[in-house]
Amino acid sequence: MNDELRELYQDVIIEHSKRPRNFHPMGDAAQRAEGYNPLCGDTVTVYLTLDGDIVRDASFQGHGCAISTASASVMTELLKGKTRAQAEQIFQTFHDLVTGKAQDADPDRLGKLAVFAGVGEFPARVKCATLCWHTARAALEGKEEPVSTE
Repeated sequence: MNDELRELYQDVIIEHSKRPRNFHPMGDAAQRAEGYNPLCGDTVTVYLTLDGDIVRDASFQGHGCAISTASASVMTELLKGKTRAQAEQIFQTFHDLVTGKAQDADPDRLGKLAVFAGVGEFPARVKCATLCWHTARAALEGKEEPVSTE
């Protein structure tokens, strides 16, 4: 990861962890799922409102480290207005990025997701970053059992 992307990574993580977007319960959520990372204690509840196949609104609640909170904040911003198929593609792109499977962290192509390429340098933090994404996927699929990163 180049120095410019590393600095952006730090800035985005700090900004979204201190001032998370869409951090609130959603009483009228059509879909809801809970996630837990037993390794570090991060918890998240993801709320989604759907209009047919489109995610109209997304929010989250929970507590966790800066990476976990920032990831959930960015995720809720990105999912709004996306179809289920687009949400799945974003999930896969994100997962490949943080697990080192993606060869390209081009900010022009990935937008805010590119900053999470830095998570791959800290393998123990990958589960922190992906918890909310696995939880959102479970919400979209209507799964009722809590999601665990273990």
